[in-house]
Amino acid sequence: MDAKNFLVTGPPRCGKSTLIEAVVAKIDRPLTGFFTREIVERGQRRGFKIVTLDGREGVLAHERIKGRLRVGKYGLNLADLDSIAVPSMIPSTQSELIVIDEIGKMECCSPLFRKTLVETLDSPCRVIGSVALQGSHFIQEIKSRGDVKLFPVSNETLDSLVVTLLAVLQRT
Repeated sequence: MDAKNFLVTGPPRCGKSTLIEAVVAKIDRPLTGFFTREIVERGQRRGFKIVTLDGREGVLAHERIKGRLRVGKYGLNLADLDSIAVPSMIPSTQSELIVIDEIGKMECCSPLFRKTLVETLDSPCRVIGSVALQGSHFIQEIKSRGDVKLFPVSNETLDSLVVTLLAVLQRT
């Protein structure tokens, strides 16, 4: 099976999101999807927010969120993930490129996210996204799909991967 889903992977803070942003900024085709951004308060990372390509925002996780669903020191807000990020992963046309930043431990706590991710990867649309270097059985299954091509990211490969991914995504 040929790859149509292109996922970058690497350790935290290696530049996965930066790489995807650079590629997406140069793509001239319809896009949908989301980015995960750090919430920084007084110079310290306090959580993560979701920002869709059409400008919707929500909180994915924060230190101040209390509850049983936690990843490390962060409490999760699946309501925003499910109502903001998940709908952005559903294409309105088959020509849309879907951006999923990221497929990680926090996002995979949502059954709706996992279900929609599989449906999106199965769709005719191409996907560019980031995936955790390590993770659950589900994350490993996503990475080993026959229609997924993984691109390891490092400081040394960042610039060349922008060119490589642009070439791959601009093929019809």
